Amino acid sequence: MQLSEFDFPFDPSLVALQPVSPRDQARLLVLHRATQQRRHHRVADLPALLNQGDLLVVNDTKVMAARVPGIKQSTGTPVEVLFVKDLGDRRWDIMVKGSFRVGQIIEFDQQSRATIVKRDATGTEVLVESPIPVARLLEERGMMPLPPYIKRAPTQEDGKWYQTVFAKHGGAIAAPTAGLHFTEELFKRLREAGINVATVTLHVGPGTFKPVTTEKIEDHLMGGEVFHVSSETTNMISQTKRAGGRVVAVGTTVVRTLETVIKEKGEMVPMSGESWLFITPGFKFKVVDALMTNFHLPKTTLLMLVSAFAGIEPVRKAYEGAVNERYRFYSYGDAMLIL
Repeated sequence: MQLSEFDFPFDPSLVALQPVSPRDQARLLVLHRATQQRRHHRVADLPALLNQGDLLVVNDTKVMAARVPGIKQSTGTPVEVLFVKDLGDRRWDIMVKGSFRVGQIIEFDQQSRATIVKRDATGTEVLVESPIPVARLLEERGMMPLPPYIKRAPTQEDGKWYQTVFAKHGGAIAAPTAGLHFTEELFKRLREAGINVATVTLHVGPGTFKPVTTEKIEDHLMGGEVFHVSSETTNMISQTKRAGGRVVAVGTTVVRTLETVIKEKGEMVPMSGESWLFITPGFKFKVVDALMTNFHLPKTTLLMLVSAFAGIEPVRKAYEGAVNERYRFYSYGDAMLIL
């Protein structure tokens, strides 16, 4: 398939710079795959839109305050380091702009520094020297890694806004944005309606946002992202399926996690590993029955996954309708529910 098939005209003024409050008052465009009908709702309407016995699956990854300012020791040039993945023994995969070579040092304060130990086409790796653990360094000096299309500096409020209320396991550099719409009150109402909730963990990394630069999308290579699916979650999925309920994935990361397990194991069993799964139109979904997701950038793997689930043309029309209706887009924006 051609990359151009996943482009669409867009008004940049629709990019949301902050979430609505309360979170569950975000708008929700409901798309029915069977009829291609579209309805306008609020996220707070979810208990009435889903059925008793359905299972919501959310991603409980926690976003790290991964953007840390520093200076390049040799020149004093200000730089910003994005801590991506803990490799153990104080070694980290990072992302940093500028000219660097192995051996160069980035200083964060008088006692904490990172030395470049690898810098090539595959990425950048550093060794961190600090009297405190790296996790604490991020907590004390880091900022939330807001996406570049949010054209403002991170604020203290983003520490709460850019984190789901169910975030538990630290390791992500971006939020599973569909989950940002949920509140404790909404979860209470969902459970009262007989809708269950399960969790998976997928630490959102650069692979989710890696630009597609090949004209034939099949030539694109996803990056790997660490995930975990527990026995409690696999049991809940199996019970839901046997009872005739639907598995409703909250976000594309949940879709990739669940479909990775079934593809690799042939059944839903507890599993930890890395997902490299690239879902494009023609993919056969074996676990996920419905999907809640935010609106995504054109020509991205995220939009390709949504198009695989709902169809290229229905998604294109839904996005055109969302633009016309002035829905808010991207991480802090509104959402779609595809049934």
